[in-house]
Amino acid sequence: MCLNCSEKIEKENILLVGSQSVSRHMLLTDAKIPFCVVEQSADETACDWGLPLEQVVATIASSKMEHVVMPAGTEGEIAFVLTADTLSQDSNGMIEGKPVDKDDARRKLRNAQAGSRLVTAFCLERKKCTSSTWLTDARILKTVSAEYVFDVPEKWIERYLDNSLGLSASNAIAVEGYGAQFFRVMHGSYSTIVGLPMVEVREALEELGFF
Repeated sequence: MCLNCSEKIEKENILLVGSQSVSRHMLLTDAKIPFCVVEQSADETACDWGLPLEQVVATIASSKMEHVVMPAGTEGEIAFVLTADTLSQDSNGMIEGKPVDKDDARRKLRNAQAGSRLVTAFCLERKKCTSSTWLTDARILKTVSAEYVFDVPEKWIERYLDNSLGLSASNAIAVEGYGAQFFRVMHGSYSTIVGLPMVEVREALEELGFF
């Protein structure tokens, strides 16, 4: 359930999520993890995209954490903060992020027909407010990979883009909702492909004492 950040002040253990992703919000809502969305201003293009896929995604997730805009806290208050990033690598080895426009989305979808490898990284921190400053008390950074085939036939591409979250998804691929009918093969967890590996996120939250 997504809450207003003002509610965080009165409640304990509400996850602050530095992501605008509708898909990630849906996963957290389905898992009954209370959260509110906070802003973050990371420049994802500043990463070295020549690095291996896992390192690129982990670097971006970490950068997002460093650029989260935290709400005002009270002395001794504890906050849990989550950021994440998802990127795909097509069969030609090209790392793909969100499409910049419809033409880019069409290209990504055509390349994805041959199969893709995907990595989602998340960064979870437990922070403590000390002297009006949020200090990191504990941190977990993890990457989880999956492989999949998302096969949108040429004659369906426009309809898919008009009826899915593809234009705002990594590699233009939104496997949930309308996109489920094109999701042919998966090796790995479904939630990792959607954008947040929920088994690993739950375990990390439990390790840091969120529940």
